[in-house]
Amino acid sequence: MEKNAKIYVAGHRGMVGSAIYRKLVNEGFTNLITRTSAELDLRNQQAVTDFFETEKPEYVFLAAAKVGGIIANNTYRADFLYENLCIQNNVIHESYKTGVKKLMFLGSSCIYPKLAPQPLKEDYLLTGLLEETNEPYAIAKIAGIKMADAYRSQYGCDFISVMPTNLYGYNDNYHPQNSHVLPALIRKFHEAKVSGATEVNIWGSGSPMREFLFADDLADACYFLMQEYNEPGFVNIGTGKDLMIKDLALLIKRIVGFEGELTFDNSKPDGTPRKLMDVSKLHSLGWKHKIELEEGIKLAYQDFLAKHS
Repeated sequence: MEKNAKIYVAGHRGMVGSAIYRKLVNEGFTNLITRTSAELDLRNQQAVTDFFETEKPEYVFLAAAKVGGIIANNTYRADFLYENLCIQNNVIHESYKTGVKKLMFLGSSCIYPKLAPQPLKEDYLLTGLLEETNEPYAIAKIAGIKMADAYRSQYGCDFISVMPTNLYGYNDNYHPQNSHVLPALIRKFHEAKVSGATEVNIWGSGSPMREFLFADDLADACYFLMQEYNEPGFVNIGTGKDLMIKDLALLIKRIVGFEGELTFDNSKPDGTPRKLMDVSKLHSLGWKHKIELEEGIKLAYQDFLAKHS
């Protein structure tokens, strides 16, 4: 990508999009295009058509999506399927129509079968049933991957896909019901510390294993792959390391400085037992994460304090 190339970052206000935007600015790119959802509704086909025909971006990072945790995914099943399909269909198709040089589609590790072998290799896609609670979101993301590949094979478009593991970092969502586990725990422990609570209750058994990647590391990997990768299929992006939710909670408890006890609510769903990415493909291409979990949680907590306390 040339430094003056016109680059559209879709979803630039979200955690992932804002990290990609920061990375591009830090690397010296000067011609970045953004639109808020109020300015451009990516679900609206005509609006997206008009935007692409007017702006004609040369490169596209498709980081816009409707996202949420287990409860949100399971509650708003139709919304997650419909809105994500609309967003990616419109952006990918218009990128083809207006001659975008390269597009990156960002998916999610929930695309893998619920009981796939661990760690998750790229070729395990569509080898089994999905986790029921986030099946609509996963189906949309799988469609996005296949769409990028279809436009590559039929039209010769240089459209690539990446699958990040669980992410956290600056500009995360700390909503009490609709956030993911790591930011939800940061908020829970902080509020318990401030209120002087004696215990914090964790959803589920605490036994599922999860992998976490700092969003700025993801942005670094996306920037790297946008220049180094141009094949069908997708690339896992992660750390290749995971830990139990219970151990994550204990780590966040220590960083936040909460002195009370932990309890676990086994009536709440655990989700997939384990989701560890196989990142050997990414490592073989020459990229590895830099920010370890404890350092990343400290950075995220400082960001939470700056914006929410």
